[in-house]
Amino acid sequence: MGIGQAAWHKGEELGGCVARGIYAELMAHRCGHPNDHGLACIHATWAAGGGILPNRLGLMPIAYARLRDHHFPGTRVGFAIGRDGRVDSTRGAECEDLRSLLLEHRADRDESEEWVADIFVAACMGSDHLWQDLGLWSRRDLSSLFRHNLPTLVEKNVGDMKWKKFLYKQLCLQQGIYVCRAPSCEGCQDYRECFGSEEVDH
Repeated sequence: MGIGQAAWHKGEELGGCVARGIYAELMAHRCGHPNDHGLACIHATWAAGGGILPNRLGLMPIAYARLRDHHFPGTRVGFAIGRDGRVDSTRGAECEDLRSLLLEHRADRDESEEWVADIFVAACMGSDHLWQDLGLWSRRDLSSLFRHNLPTLVEKNVGDMKWKKFLYKQLCLQQGIYVCRAPSCEGCQDYRECFGSEEVDH
């Protein structure tokens, strides 16, 4: 089963006919960029009421319009719906720190990396795994977005730590904060909290 078929069936589980229809419409207009699939999944889930992303996937209006026109030119389905809401204003400094961290590791190929980084920041405000808060349909889709857009972060995550935990650990290290007292990750009693599977059984 290819990515398109797998995404279609996963969308059926998470978002029903609305998510499937939006995903199909977006992919029918995709520009051929490596981010198209992941962004279509995120958008379809958001528009169907899944994930935790706020208005316009957490992007500013101009950035959201540019993402739409760049990745899915000509489509008219799914852009006027989705949940209301904004990123928590009390977490502004946290968002800026996360954004700086992500953009420090961008591949510098095109502006799509910046949109992905901003969407990631908005999703980090949620309480589930990052791929779930984004509305992606598997952790593999998240890993693919990281590899294409933020390759040096992937290189740093040598133990395949859960992505949200890994990002916040990087912020702590930047500030000289060392919360974990275990001599090594392998010997820590909370190892599975950081490195266990993020997949959800259905």
